[in-house]
Amino acid sequence: MRITFFVALLTLFLLCAGCSSLLFYPQRELVDNPLLRRFPAEDVSFRAADGIRLHGWLFRPAGPPRGSILVLHGNAENISTHVNSVLWLVQEGFAVFIVDYRGYGLSGGEPDIDGIHRDAEAALGTLLTLPGVDPARVAVLGQSLGGAIAIHLVATTPHKGAVRALVADSPFAGYRLIAREKLGGFFLTWPLQYPLSLLFNDDYSPLRFVGEVAPVPLIIISDEQDPIVPARHGRLLNEAAGPSAQLWTTSGRGHVGSFADPELRRSLVDFLDRVFSGGFGSNPPDANAIRR
Repeated sequence: MRITFFVALLTLFLLCAGCSSLLFYPQRELVDNPLLRRFPAEDVSFRAADGIRLHGWLFRPAGPPRGSILVLHGNAENISTHVNSVLWLVQEGFAVFIVDYRGYGLSGGEPDIDGIHRDAEAALGTLLTLPGVDPARVAVLGQSLGGAIAIHLVATTPHKGAVRALVADSPFAGYRLIAREKLGGFFLTWPLQYPLSLLFNDDYSPLRFVGEVAPVPLIIISDEQDPIVPARHGRLLNEAAGPSAQLWTTSGRGHVGSFADPELRRSLVDFLDRVFSGGFGSNPPDANAIRR
């Protein structure tokens, strides 16, 4: 009886919450980050199409940038905690623009599935207009939820012609698919994993759009032991993306931990240099995968 009541209560909660809100775990307060003393950030304020004011940080390298990268982070906390995984790109000579979605950090509003996609579109448009940014050398990097958002962004944006590359680190293939897997991992929701997953908005799922990213070169990064997003999500996306995509894999780096791999970093820098120089047009580099 208690289990039946709990499942009924959970179902009612999911219906009332619209489910998509369960994807977002924002933190308003920016935490003190000692690395920002070495990499000073420029505050950038901009607005989404519906008027929500958004906030981001622009990091410039010491010399002329090799290119500029829009970073879309995962579903928890805010840019002050996510930035550590991409500051190495600044050290390598790239400008990095990392933004908070609505409801995160200093950005206004509250997060919702439609809104965060509007925020990504506004962030890309803003980056292309920032002083010192060469609009002919711009890439998009998304991590986890940000990887899913980035795939939809590049596939649908009117600025697609300005995007030279897309890197999706630990992305999931579908909102309903990842919801079903998480519900299936809990014994109380296991029997209802399929009906409950249907309550999640799947309109923006990357598996629906990844085939439209081409001809923009796409790198999908996946760890074979990722405990959060199973590696099969990366394989599904790679299969659906077509010849302009590549799957790079690591093992034992965990969720969004692959940039700790020095070999992967070197390969990504080489990839970005080549796309920004037009070295292989719309085709990705020859290296098929990175396995550790």
